[in-house]
Amino acid sequence: MRTKTLFYCTSCGNEFPKWQGKCPACGNWNTIVEQPAESKKASSPARSGLRQKAVPQRLADVTTSEELRFSTGMSEMDRVLGGGAVQGSLVLVGGAPGIGKSTLMLQICNELCKQYTVLYVSGEESTRQIKLRSQRLGVTGETLYLLSETHLEDITDAVHQVRPNILIVDSIQTILTGSSDSLPGSVTQVKQCTMALMELAKGEGLTVFVIGHINKEGSIAGPKVLEHIVDCVLSFEGEQHLSYRILRATKNRFGATNEIGVFEMLDEGLAEVPNPSEMLLSGRPEGAPGTCVTCVMEGVRPVLAEVQALVTSSSFAVPRRTSNGIDYNRAMMLMAVLEKRGGMNVGGCDAYLNVIGGLNLGEPAADLATILAFASSFRGRPVPNDLAAIGEVGLTGELRTVNGLSQRLSEVHRTGFTKCMIPSRNSARLQEIPGLQLIPVKNIREALAVLL
Repeated sequence: MRTKTLFYCTSCGNEFPKWQGKCPACGNWNTIVEQPAESKKASSPARSGLRQKAVPQRLADVTTSEELRFSTGMSEMDRVLGGGAVQGSLVLVGGAPGIGKSTLMLQICNELCKQYTVLYVSGEESTRQIKLRSQRLGVTGETLYLLSETHLEDITDAVHQVRPNILIVDSIQTILTGSSDSLPGSVTQVKQCTMALMELAKGEGLTVFVIGHINKEGSIAGPKVLEHIVDCVLSFEGEQHLSYRILRATKNRFGATNEIGVFEMLDEGLAEVPNPSEMLLSGRPEGAPGTCVTCVMEGVRPVLAEVQALVTSSSFAVPRRTSNGIDYNRAMMLMAVLEKRGGMNVGGCDAYLNVIGGLNLGEPAADLATILAFASSFRGRPVPNDLAAIGEVGLTGELRTVNGLSQRLSEVHRTGFTKCMIPSRNSARLQEIPGLQLIPVKNIREALAVLL
């Protein structure tokens, strides 16, 4: 008897009766794959007796005092989670292979085991391998239980046996359930296993951390519906050849999504970096053209970032342009503003833009520093090392105000800078900071005239 199959979109998870080149639901190309149809004979493996039947409640009768938070033992991770992990929540931690996801999860077990019982389930490593890694990291939790298993039903049985407060699953792409005939990591398996873990978390009041890998496009492997199921999505980013890692929340039902946590990968594991500004500015060259420092807001935390630019004459008919850390289209727009409003003929030059440390500067407060970096490289004149620049640049070359400027200036002064260039409209409402000279400018022509 021929097995019935359906076609799934690996991006959005929608089902189709036949293959198509473009997904009609999400519009992505070449994301539809063929998988065996889901079995109708079995329900969700976590349904059997794990929670009582829910009954409707009036809004006035619902209390919020039951939302219990607890610390993970790492202040940087607590910051990203919104003040700590929430009891009964499902947290997805995604990142590239080898970036340090398993190390991060194993390290928080050392602190969590002082008050709670933790069950660490690995579908990729044996218990002996986890033990060797825990010895290297100095993890010696008395209430830490290890399980090397890939079958969801056996994991559920282990949860009933151990009765942990926290469950860590490494990774969701290796877990499979008997209610589906698909291979581990397929759309069906990932969706069913995540739904079962969600019911397990809500029914037992269990906090579940799930590790997920990312694909070559940089998004979490599996259907897009996976990110809609979980309560919180944490992205662990960084370059493998660099020691610094950034943890950011892309979804959080219990807190803000614009916080970041910074870690450094050492021989003995991950170490927290409480002052990322000094880390990002370490090694900054002195007296080199093409570099300028700005201050961006990552949640409620101001962070200094170094923007570097290299502008050189092009040997091609079409100049080459690249941008790393700043949106390419915005970088090209700023180059056009510099040429039209700043009077610099950079249109025929090759241009390379980079933000040090792997940060992605999504807010427009970094526009002025980007303009100054481009102009400094083009003219060959360095921006003073003790100066930072904050401001949004419009298409007419004017400087617009930015929010949270007082916090940004405090961070600039605390890091050792003595001058800061800001939009002139902000200067009237700011309190004077001893030791920090403010340079208000109205447009980029004034800014270039002051510095270059």
